[in-house]
Amino acid sequence: MLETPPALTIRRTFRRPPRDTIAALEGAMTGQVADALGGLGALDPSIKPIADAPPAMKGFVGTALTCMNSPADQLGLVGALAYAEPGDVLVVGTEGYLGTAVIGDLMAGMLLNCGAAALVTDGAVRDTPGIIGVGLPVYCAGVSPNSPQRNGPGTVGLAVSIGGVTVNPGDVVVGDVDGVVVVPRDALDDVIAHVDEIKRMETEVEAKVKDGLAYPESWRAYLEPGAARFVD
Repeated sequence: MLETPPALTIRRTFRRPPRDTIAALEGAMTGQVADALGGLGALDPSIKPIADAPPAMKGFVGTALTCMNSPADQLGLVGALAYAEPGDVLVVGTEGYLGTAVIGDLMAGMLLNCGAAALVTDGAVRDTPGIIGVGLPVYCAGVSPNSPQRNGPGTVGLAVSIGGVTVNPGDVVVGDVDGVVVVPRDALDDVIAHVDEIKRMETEVEAKVKDGLAYPESWRAYLEPGAARFVD
């Protein structure tokens, strides 16, 4: 007779980037981080801060603590809560299920007490006024008053697919009003270096736009014969 597998599979140890390294991305816009990743890394645009959240809940940077939950279930998140460390971003996969919430205000408060930086899910949340009262940045794909089960199966600390992106524990997650971008841990140093350069370049162009720039000379190459075909 085959044994019934455990409801939870948990990887307890993984490398988290140094917190002072992660801090280098504080204040960076998600667009700048995505540019540093070659224009990639953003989760599905449906995943946004909860409605009416104050500015303090519309920005974060931290280390991914991943968990996967079956649709209409939150056992993976319950397991992840036990291992959350200060600065973690709970990345909560639900297979995009929106029929029940995966978290409400009480668990959000527990995560805040653990020192979590944010929670990101492709599922739904509930008790949004209470979550706003807690103050933990919560990004989700929807809101539902329905409550989840805790039957599993679920995982903690393994790779999850959320919003079209594979997220590994120890990756760095950045959020702002535009959405969420995931930086693979192994790419973190390169992304930080590129973000600094992108900020410098954008500052220069912004000054030129304020001075009246209407069309950059470098873009005229796109209009040269051979690059463009004119039909008028």
